[in-house]
Amino acid sequence: MYQALYRKYRPKTFDDVVGQDVVVKTLKNAIINNKISHAYLFSGPRGCGKTSIAKIFARIANCENNEKGMSCNKCVYCTQSNEQDLDIIEIDAASNNGVEEIREINNKVNLVPSLGKYKIYIIDEVHMLTTGAFNALLKTLEEPPKHAIFILATTDPHKVPVTILSRCQRFDFKKISENDIIKKLLEICDLEKIDIEEDAVAEIARLGDGSLRDSISILDQVAAYTKDKITILDVHDVNGTI
Repeated sequence: MYQALYRKYRPKTFDDVVGQDVVVKTLKNAIINNKISHAYLFSGPRGCGKTSIAKIFARIANCENNEKGMSCNKCVYCTQSNEQDLDIIEIDAASNNGVEEIREINNKVNLVPSLGKYKIYIIDEVHMLTTGAFNALLKTLEEPPKHAIFILATTDPHKVPVTILSRCQRFDFKKISENDIIKKLLEICDLEKIDIEEDAVAEIARLGDGSLRDSISILDQVAAYTKDKITILDVHDVNGTI
């Protein structure tokens, strides 16, 4: 089955991450110096790497022999978590935004990790939680067990209560520069044997508006549209732009 390019080329290590150098360096140093906080807030525009970095950070934090902020890929956690990782729990707050869902987390948060050192909860679009759900989450953030880490991701940090914000280390992700996007798109085109004009790549990067995921999705769509060399006209045809 065909896998969408944005999924195929999703970052798997910190070295794969594009355009978020400050965030990556800080998180790497936190792991190296054993200064991992119990709660993080990742805020920034869509498609800039918040959830991808959260997953990478979670896996490296749980690695038994991580060196220089990299997974060893040899320990029990690294080898067995590839099949089914029970220690990284992803929750989409857009569809699980009620008090009951957060209470369920609170009830299970004291359970020790299955393989790794930490049980890590990644709550995506956290600003969608109801007031009651935020209040329930606050209780856990105030007194978390030593093995629990919460990573909250949001595109609207101003909708997150101050009481939650004050208990998290906040990382503000920025839009990815067009140059960085162009570089990544050319790399993907080379690997996928996609024949494309440089002007077309630049236009895709511009249309992506700082979102690498959106840019890769446009490239995927345009590549499906034409079997010949992709031109800037093909990009505009697919996007309905002029």
